[in-house]
Amino acid sequence: MKRGLAGMLALLAVLLTNPLQAQSVTTHGFGDGDADPIRTRYLLIGPQGGAVTDEDFRGRFQLITFGYTACPDVCPTTLVELAEVLRLLGDDATGLQGIFITVDPARDTPQALATYTAFFDARILGLGGTPELIQRVTANFKVRYAKVPSATGDADFYAVDHSAGLYLLGPDGTFIKKYGYGTPAAQIAGEIRELLARG
Repeated sequence: MKRGLAGMLALLAVLLTNPLQAQSVTTHGFGDGDADPIRTRYLLIGPQGGAVTDEDFRGRFQLITFGYTACPDVCPTTLVELAEVLRLLGDDATGLQGIFITVDPARDTPQALATYTAFFDARILGLGGTPELIQRVTANFKVRYAKVPSATGDADFYAVDHSAGLYLLGPDGTFIKKYGYGTPAAQIAGEIRELLARG
């Protein structure tokens, strides 16, 4: 655990000092899929074990990303960017809910997700659920993910390849835009600020 935290702190230092270099690296190469529309409905489990749905955030924008807490690179990079978006928005951040949805429900418990997201920004909400709930939300958002077994054959140690990026939903819950992995936080924050100003 200490080793994992040390690694995360080291990555955070790299991202803050040289974000362009960090953004050029990605190991999760799944695309966006076909032309079917993204459905933004979800029913998941929150940090306290209660149900959380997309309707809980009506009136606010949502910026959602998918990943898992053991992810070595893409997920922490994306969460650093999400935290930076919230920071750049300042007082306007009250109009945005940042959300991290796990694609590894076997290992990512509500407590694990809460601890992980709080490391980046306490305002980011970590959501999980049963494998069936995760399959449903990833299908709705057209997120692809697949378990990658360890070369050692140890079933407890595996990676999860998954789609990367940030999904922006409007105050009415409709899909607005997907930001590709590595999109600068300043660009995202600027666009969200403009949308907030329109009321």
